[in-house]
Amino acid sequence: MAIKVGVYTRLSNEDRFKKNKNDDSNSIINQKSMCMKYAVNQGWEIVDIYTDDDFSGAGTYRPEFERMLKDCESGRINLVLCKSQSRFSRDMEVIEKYLHNKFILWGVRFVSIVDNADTDEEYNKKSRQINGLMNEWYLDDLSTNIKKSLKNKREDGLFMGSFAPYGYRRSEEDKHKLVIDPVPAEVVKKIFELYRNGLGYYKIAEYLNKNKILTPSQYKKQCGSKFNCNVDPDNTYWSVDTIAKLLRNETYIGTLVQGKKTSISYKIHKSKRLPKDKWCRIENAHEPIIDIETWNAVQERLNSHTKINRSGEIHFLSKKVYCKECGKIFTRTTHHVKSEPTGLRVYLQCKGAKRFNTCDNKRSIVSAELEKILLDEINKLIELYFDKEMLEEKYKTQQLKRDNTKAKIQALKQESNLLDKKINENKEYYCSLYEDKVKGYIDGDMFLTLSKKFTNEINQMEIRKEKIAEEINLINNQNKNKISISKVLGKYKHIDNLNKMIIDEFIDKVYIGNYDKETKSRVIEIKWNFEF
Repeated sequence: MAIKVGVYTRLSNEDRFKKNKNDDSNSIINQKSMCMKYAVNQGWEIVDIYTDDDFSGAGTYRPEFERMLKDCESGRINLVLCKSQSRFSRDMEVIEKYLHNKFILWGVRFVSIVDNADTDEEYNKKSRQINGLMNEWYLDDLSTNIKKSLKNKREDGLFMGSFAPYGYRRSEEDKHKLVIDPVPAEVVKKIFELYRNGLGYYKIAEYLNKNKILTPSQYKKQCGSKFNCNVDPDNTYWSVDTIAKLLRNETYIGTLVQGKKTSISYKIHKSKRLPKDKWCRIENAHEPIIDIETWNAVQERLNSHTKINRSGEIHFLSKKVYCKECGKIFTRTTHHVKSEPTGLRVYLQCKGAKRFNTCDNKRSIVSAELEKILLDEINKLIELYFDKEMLEEKYKTQQLKRDNTKAKIQALKQESNLLDKKINENKEYYCSLYEDKVKGYIDGDMFLTLSKKFTNEINQMEIRKEKIAEEINLINNQNKNKISISKVLGKYKHIDNLNKMIIDEFIDKVYIGNYDKETKSRVIEIKWNFEF
């Protein structure tokens, strides 16, 4: 029977360096040369040469490999020749499936030159299986080493993604470092600014599309990137999903978050999502585009689940106004009023009175009137700020409060330390008490009475320690959330109109009291974001 040879050559991207991705590498040429010389020396006819370049030998799909298998099944070739068995496959399952099953069924012989594999030689089978097992171990070790290498690079703050996030580009000096790309960085800043000022995803996307701003994928392609995504390539419009993802991307504050997914195995080229505690998060990995103050304000709004009105915006008083009597939020109601320029008048009313009928604070307040009160109060603060003597006095008061807070925390910590000492003393006494019982110095009833007393004391002290820890934590959180008055007021000299950013910066909450019919007034209490 005539020997009809199919020469198979393969090179994976991890074991060679090519000059040109479209050209055969030197290793492929060497494989072909070696196999062709061998076939000629044996007097065999070479029917075809099959070459897979840039494909792993882990049993995944390889186009030329598949074409060769079809030719084997059809009888076009009856001998597969490779430089080594590992070029055919490194996967033990593939070796068993074809070399020891399908090829026998099809009448195909397999020969590899370097490791002397030959399916016509029965004694050769065990060595082929050992080679297959060793090749599989090699792939397993390689996969593990690659994962470890990637993990180490991520932990060193190196960017290991295929494409730089929108707003950044790879550094020319180091491709694993991100540097700001000025043009899209300004778009990122604008998106954060619009969202912080009360616009929703849809309105932001509408603004970007109206101003003909290129989407991230369009911009990358314009810059010559080979970036591909799963969206329609003809779609040139910003989407709400893109806006939502961008606003949550920690890359913009200089933090690299990587390693969110990992491959299931070197054989199964599918990935699984890892839990958040397994992600690699490195802060200050590169220059931020968004300042931390803006980021925190945006994240707070993203997590607040505030409702967007019909105009596609969030009203700047949303989640800010509450009832002083029952603590429930004030909800908005719109009425048609011809005298208003817009034809509409907005009212705010206690939800407890309006919906649940559980509060006596039933009288609503016109939103515009409340807005004017808040605007006036904010401007009064700004005027006070620019009064140097008043500012110095407020600073002293604020510093005194800080000192008092520090003293209070110190006193609580000292109390906690004393409790620790007392608890240890009681535990030691309990141990000695138990020894006295064992030695017969005291009877069982006396031991139970005394031990119960000391156990109760220990429990009470442990409870007090927990309360102290909670109190210290509460004080620290309150201080953390308080903004420096000079940091906020120093930005403004006078405010003409309110917006969401200003309200969020100045005001934590507004409490509306019950309406007094005699004085025709009500208490409006403002809880500021900073101390006085």
